[in-house]
Order: sequence, then structure tokens, then C-alpha cells
Amino acid sequence: MTAARVLTGIAVAAALVTIAPAAAQASAGSPAAASAAPKSWGPAYAPGKAAKASGTISVTGLSGTIPAVGTAHVTGKVYDRTKGSSCGWAVFRVTYRKADGNLPFIHKAYRTCNATKPKSFSFTYPNTYEVELKVCSEATSKPSLNCLYAGTWKVLYVSH
Repeated sequence: MTAARVLTGIAVAAALVTIAPAAAQASAGSPAAASAAPKSWGPAYAPGKAAKASGTISVTGLSGTIPAVGTAHVTGKVYDRTKGSSCGWAVFRVTYRKADGNLPFIHKAYRTCNATKPKSFSFTYPNTYEVELKVCSEATSKPSLNCLYAGTWKVLYVSH
């Protein structure tokens, strides 16, 4: 019986030694302590490769809340590859946290109709939970419902 207690004690001590460093490492990497380094995204293409977009994203100042939110910084370029009447669109769907805890989204859209010169863009958005991208090619003054709601969005960042 005494040998069993000693072995149990050793097993518990070994488990604590193994768990303690892992717990310390996990708390050091918690959302409140870390910010995402700038990350490249793209190129992403419209159907038929009629437009493309690429750039970088970083999220800083992550909160310790659940879900964690931070300030998203997105930069990039959108290219029109049609040489016709269509334009290239880079449309972002930014999901953010409101003070009441809700997670609504907004769209940020950038357009170029010049096949020889890409359009540069940059935006910053606070309290960001998720950033998604869709690239479209169409001859419209704003992204169409088809562009916004058909097909899938490419996730560039989502809080964990």
C-alpha cells in the first residue's frame, strides 16, 4: 500500500511538472498578450481571373475578452485584368464587436477600372473579430448583390 502511494505521488508530481510549463506558455500566448504579425494574403482572383487582389493584414491590440478583438490593418492592391468595360473589385467583410457584445459586419470595397494600373488601398478598423475577402469583376459603381452574396468569402483573419 505504501509503495502504491509513493508511485501515485510521483505520478502526480510528474504531471504537475509537465503541466506547469505548458500552462505558463499558454498564458504568455493569450490573446491579451499577443498581436498577429503582418501576414501576406493573396493573390485572390475573381471568377475567370478577370480581377485579382493581394496585400497584407495585421491585427494589433488584441483584447482579453471572448471573443478577442483588435485593430485590423489591411493594405493591398486590386487589379482589373479585363481590358474592357468591367472593373476589378476587392470587397472586404469586416465583422466587429459592438459594446453590447453583438458581432455585426460592414463592407469595405475598392475598385479599379484601369487594366494598366492597380489601385492601392489601406484601411484600419477597430474591435475586429474577422476579416474576409471577395474579389469580383463587374461594370458597376458599387459591388452588386451577386458579388456580395454569391459564392464564398476567403477568410483573411479570424480571432481565436
